[in-house]
Amino acid sequence: MSLHVLRPAAVAVEPPFDGGVVSRHDPVRRHRLALIARGRRARLAATVVVVFALAGVNIGNHVLGWDTMWLGPVGAVALLAFARWQGLTWHQLGLARHTHARGIRWGLGVIAVVGFVYLVGILLPSTRSAFLDVRYHLPPAGALLTAFVMIPVGTILLEEVAFRSVLWGFLSRHARMWQVLLVSSLLFGLWHVFPAMASATGNPAIGSAVAGLGPLARVAVVGGTVLFTALGGVLAGELRRRSGSLFASVGMHWATNSLGVLFGVLAWRLTS
Repeated sequence: MSLHVLRPAAVAVEPPFDGGVVSRHDPVRRHRLALIARGRRARLAATVVVVFALAGVNIGNHVLGWDTMWLGPVGAVALLAFARWQGLTWHQLGLARHTHARGIRWGLGVIAVVGFVYLVGILLPSTRSAFLDVRYHLPPAGALLTAFVMIPVGTILLEEVAFRSVLWGFLSRHARMWQVLLVSSLLFGLWHVFPAMASATGNPAIGSAVAGLGPLARVAVVGGTVLFTALGGVLAGELRRRSGSLFASVGMHWATNSLGVLFGVLAWRLTS
């Protein structure tokens, strides 16, 4: 007769109740959460630093009379250096090498479209006056220098690096893409408040359009300029988003500004 040894069944043993004692993993978890919170605060602080720096540059340029020809390159390099120091990649800044060709194609396409619209605008007498800005009543050599050197170096370089590269990259670390597009475009519009104050006297078409508003004329010009440039910032930002490259928005910026100068010279010739 064989004997069968009875083996006890496996019993699930519950851990004893610790009476609310903190687990040994909780300090590690709290440390990680603290690091995450500290990182978020640091990213937000870096974004605020960029915004205040741009405000200071804008005031220095238009109120204190700083020379934008040195301010553009120096400001762009400083912003990019700060962004890289804060950990932004070239891809986040819209300057990754693999996006260059696509961005250039987008930029050239926009230049062609804007050039066609400007050509139609100066050929029609009803819209030609919009191009008659006294700031750009220049000889051909001066117009070429302005369009190909002064505007790209003194204006486009800083503004594109500031709003569609560095600020865009910082905002994208703690905001959704539509928020990045909206905030960067709104700040880009506000960036043009000081230049707008001179538009009513520099452009006769704008001046005559708001002449009947009396003391509110300048307010209307500034508000309209901010709105127009903010919408332009939305379009430039969308080009940057779709292409992944800063060169797409640079092409649009150059087309609207520099081609405006060149076609403005042609408009003055047609009216003389």
